[in-house]
Amino acid sequence: MMILRFRAASVGAVLLLGAACTQPAETPVEAAGAAVAAIPYGANAPASGTFVHDGVTLYYETYGDGQPLLLVHGNGLSIGTMAAQIEFFKTRYKVIAMDSRDHGRSSDSDGPITYEKMTDDLAALIDHLKLDSVHVIGWSDGGIEALLLGVRHPTKVKKIVSMAANLNFSSDAFYPESEELINMVIASTPDSVKNTPEGKRAQKVAGMMVKEPNIDPTLLERITAPTLVMAGDHDVVRTEHTVGIFRHLPNAQLAILPNSTHMVPFDAPELFNSTVERFLSTPFTKRDRIANLMTSGEKLAAGMPK
Repeated sequence: MMILRFRAASVGAVLLLGAACTQPAETPVEAAGAAVAAIPYGANAPASGTFVHDGVTLYYETYGDGQPLLLVHGNGLSIGTMAAQIEFFKTRYKVIAMDSRDHGRSSDSDGPITYEKMTDDLAALIDHLKLDSVHVIGWSDGGIEALLLGVRHPTKVKKIVSMAANLNFSSDAFYPESEELINMVIASTPDSVKNTPEGKRAQKVAGMMVKEPNIDPTLLERITAPTLVMAGDHDVVRTEHTVGIFRHLPNAQLAILPNSTHMVPFDAPELFNSTVERFLSTPFTKRDRIANLMTSGEKLAAGMPK
């Protein structure tokens, strides 16, 4: 799920909980009150490429050098909405970002859109770029896809970061006010917006959220890649749902970011990016709550004044 705003030529209508346009960004996204870059991420032809998978022309951009790092945006959004992440990580990694099918500069698809189809598009992008495997950071719907990439294409992922993902659309996953707002704005979208090409695309993408995903939590137990599960402490996704995702992953860490909402990668990119970078750059160690406690306790005691 993601917060989304849609603009029509004569009617400004909120389709979901919104922070960005369904169309690709033409100007740099501003984060924390300041422009993050002069580069028009999401509309930067020199960094762009396209390829065709499953009949869909998919648009992507690449930046920097180093280990490949794939960024996956949220519902109804596009590459430019992760400008703060591209700007930060491109100095450390080879950053790859793609507009999902039916989003941004990628083309529309025939038939329903699903998280599985979008995930397989990501796997096709990895193949297209002739990469063995990548780190992946997914936000909201992108977090769902990041998890599914670990389930469906395990050899293609090194480490996974899943920010504010949900496994289903239900009261177990969302707070009541979150469900009410999503349903209200979808139902109240005027026909003048629904019947435009952009409106039809946005309705298709937004409508997916109330039907999907339908992920059996036990599927997550197949993911062997180290995974960082994240959410804000004031997220639209229930904290207990996020914790449930964490508990089904065999090699996972959990970060509930303080004083943060679903929009923390945009609102507080320094907090989000530094948390993610610590995870990506530090060798993964699977902790034991008792054994590691005792080891550290013994070291603490040994260093105390006698």
